[in-house]
Amino acid sequence: MALHMIKLVVGCDTIEELLEWHASRGPNEPWILRTRQTPKRAAELMDGGSVYRVFKGVILCRQAILDVNTVGEGVTARCEVTLDETPVRVAPTPRRAFQGWRYLEGKDAPPDLAQDAFADVPSDLARRLREAGAW
Repeated sequence: MALHMIKLVVGCDTIEELLEWHASRGPNEPWILRTRQTPKRAAELMDGGSVYRVFKGVILCRQAILDVNTVGEGVTARCEVTLDETPVRVAPTPRRAFQGWRYLEGKDAPPDLAQDAFADVPSDLARRLREAGAW
């Protein structure tokens, strides 16, 4: 079973806002998640793992991990996680706040939603339904 990473999204409230932010960085810019620490289990993450994203206390999507690299040396070393360009919507799952990132075992990961499921639901309505516990 694949090992995943979970990370909070800061500055975006919806998947659409995250996509807009990435698009504003440049037309052919690869999707790279930069972190301070390189995961010790990087090989497991690259073997079918994804980054699950938490928006305002709810996991809403995931992006497949394509590569994990350490950049720099010593105290200036950082980790760059290259992600698939397309987020996959998952079943909205509550998640408490935390700092940095955490591992997420495959058995604990929320299931993917069908490609067109809830595609026509406005993001504001989806947020209010999640807050009310109805979705």
